[in-house]
Amino acid sequence: SGSGSGSFPSLFPPGLHGIYGECRRLYPDQPNPLQVTAILKYWLGGPDPLDYVSMYRNLGNPALNVPEHWHYVSFGLSDLYGDNRVHEFTGTDGPSGFGFELTFRLKRETGESAPPTWPAELMQGLARYVFQSENTFCSGDHVSWHSPLDNSESRIQHMLLTEDPQMQPVQTPFGVVTFLQIVGVCTEELHAAQQWNGQGILELLRTVPVAGGPWLITDMRRGETIFEIDPHLQQERVDKGIETDGSNLSGVSAKCAWDDLSRPPEDDEDSRSICIGTQPRRLSGKDTEQIRETLRRGLEINSKPVLPPINAQRQNGLNLDRAPSRKDSLESESSAAIIPHELIRTRQLESVHLKFNQESGALIPLCLRGRLLHGRHFTYKSITGDTAITFVSTGVEGAFATEEHPYAAHGPWLQILLTEEFVERMLEDLEDLNSPEEFKLPKEYSWPEKKLKVSILPDAVFDNPLH
Repeated sequence: SGSGSGSFPSLFPPGLHGIYGECRRLYPDQPNPLQVTAILKYWLGGPDPLDYVSMYRNLGNPALNVPEHWHYVSFGLSDLYGDNRVHEFTGTDGPSGFGFELTFRLKRETGESAPPTWPAELMQGLARYVFQSENTFCSGDHVSWHSPLDNSESRIQHMLLTEDPQMQPVQTPFGVVTFLQIVGVCTEELHAAQQWNGQGILELLRTVPVAGGPWLITDMRRGETIFEIDPHLQQERVDKGIETDGSNLSGVSAKCAWDDLSRPPEDDEDSRSICIGTQPRRLSGKDTEQIRETLRRGLEINSKPVLPPINAQRQNGLNLDRAPSRKDSLESESSAAIIPHELIRTRQLESVHLKFNQESGALIPLCLRGRLLHGRHFTYKSITGDTAITFVSTGVEGAFATEEHPYAAHGPWLQILLTEEFVERMLEDLEDLNSPEEFKLPKEYSWPEKKLKVSILPDAVFDNPLH
């Protein structure tokens, strides 16, 4: 025995031992599975945070319609060693390290005798994101990845996360470890999860055998989305779900801008978007889809929604859609990008003009119906600068727009408070946003007595920095 933690031999770190035990319970006949190992360990400066990824052959369950598949399990997001080399040791009661390990189930192709190793690389990519941002994952979260998970031509280009159907949480000497399974999904399924919620879509995927079935097994050759396989799912489940539950989507990165119409145009000192901190990065068109469930957890805990800070964290082409849970959500590092309130006086505006490109304009009905009518808020954050537009309903706490002064701004962040009856009216007037094929740009909507104007403009307007 070496200098391991306490009396355990250093060959077998206790955290590792705990997870191995759970793997052995599931796979008693596979004591030495194939493993992908980080050559240079992360704690020695290597790039890969996961020390190991084990790969098992799972025979599935023909009675439940579960096909044979490869089952991947990560080691390293939880605390394997307990000696502070990677994770701070915080005791046995709480989570071990980040509190979870990742798993992935990949359908076995006919004739495949060994598991493909690309899932291990995918898991390392997700783990790097978690280590760099300290954002942990939860069941129901979604990750927009924007490229086929195996670098092929596959339509499976994004991920949802759920509890692994077979692996039970493990108590180790360094805390509890749960197992979160990665589920590969198509872009349309990701969008539905963003607009409604992840758990709802996972539920639908479980009911469609080729799209995952009960154990949510990813088939990289799946060519159809669940909505193509069963067109009723969109209307009957997703649209109804948005209507009854509202949407979990609380913000999108978009091409948008706003003008204060209540001040003379030459006085543009204050109304120009102030650029705080860094120069805005130019992001590709795909990023307009980047959607964050900002502070979703915070919103569920409080019966009244609280306004989130606007922050986008982006790492290696990975968009992660949730608030940090290890830090106090309102104080995450990047919220410094939102000007501290006390430094900027709130300006009440008489009249405003909102500008969106077609892609973000198409989300306005969802914002009104799925968010505001459910007493929630919705934020458009410009991808080219610090401008942001947050729509709030009367019940939202922490807003600086009020019924008396419904348009208010802090620097480049505009808030707009809309009453329920005005929302209903806007939904009628904006009806044609739902049928993009008949759409001619530019298009303008205006409510003169409310002093509000909305324009849907071609992308080029937003790409020209002089705008």
